[in-house]
Amino acid sequence: EKAVNLKKDLAEMQEWMTQAEEEYLEKDFEYKSPEELENAVEEMKRAKEDVLQKEVRVKILKDNIKMLATKVPSSGQDLVTELNVVLENYQLLCNRIRGKCHTLEARMMILFLEIPEVWSCWIELLQYLDLETAWLNNLEERVQMTGNLPDKLDAVNDALESLESVLRHPADNRTQIRELGQTLIDGGILDDIISEKLEAFNARYEELSHLAVSRQITLEQQLQTMRETDHMLQVLQESLGDLDRQLTSYLTDRIDAFQMPQEAQ
Repeated sequence: EKAVNLKKDLAEMQEWMTQAEEEYLEKDFEYKSPEELENAVEEMKRAKEDVLQKEVRVKILKDNIKMLATKVPSSGQDLVTELNVVLENYQLLCNRIRGKCHTLEARMMILFLEIPEVWSCWIELLQYLDLETAWLNNLEERVQMTGNLPDKLDAVNDALESLESVLRHPADNRTQIRELGQTLIDGGILDDIISEKLEAFNARYEELSHLAVSRQITLEQQLQTMRETDHMLQVLQESLGDLDRQLTSYLTDRIDAFQMPQEAQ
C-alpha cells in the first residue's frame, strides 16, 4: 500500500511539473510597455518561488522511497527508477525557470538603464563597489601575509601595523553603496539583481572584517607576550652582568669563597 501511495505521489509531482512548464515556460510573452515587462518579471519571480517551495516535498518523496527500497527491494526498485526521472525533471525545471527569470531581468535592466537618472545611479553604484572590492582584496592579502610570520618581535610588529593601517579604511564608500542600492531597489529597479550584488559584497565584507579583527587581536596578544619575554630576558641579562662583575671583583681581590655571603658562594 505504501508503494502504491508513493507511486501516486510521483505521478502527481510529474503532472504538476508538466503544468508548471506549460504555464511558465511555454507562454509567449510580448512586452509592449515597461509595465508589461515588469509584470512578467514579477510573474517569473512567483514561479521561481512556487517551484522552489516544492523542494521540501521532493526531498520527503526521495527519503520515503529510499527507505522503502532498503526495506522492500522488490517493491522499491521500480520506484527508485521513477524517482530519478522526477528528480532530473525537477532540477531541469528549476534551472529553466531561473534562466528565464534572469533573462527577463536582464531585458528589464536594459530598459531601465535607458533612463539617465537610473543609469547615473547604477554606474555610481558599480564604481563604489569596484573601490570597496579593491580594498577587500588588499585586506585579504594583508590577512594572508600574517599567516606564517617569523618568531621575531619586529616582524610581528610590522605585520600588525600593516594590518591596522588597512583596517582604518573609512566607512563612507560602504554607506554610499548601501544608499545607492536602496535607491534603486526602492524604485523597483531590478531589486533581485541588485540585492544579490549587495548581499555578495556584504557577506565578503563581514567575513573578511571579522577575520582581520580576529587576526589583529591574535597579533596584539603575540606581540605583548614577546615584549614581556624580551623584557624578562633583558632583566635577567642585567642581573647576570651585575653578578659577573661582583664575582670578578672577588677574584681580583683574592677573597676566599667561605668569606663571601651565602648567595655569592
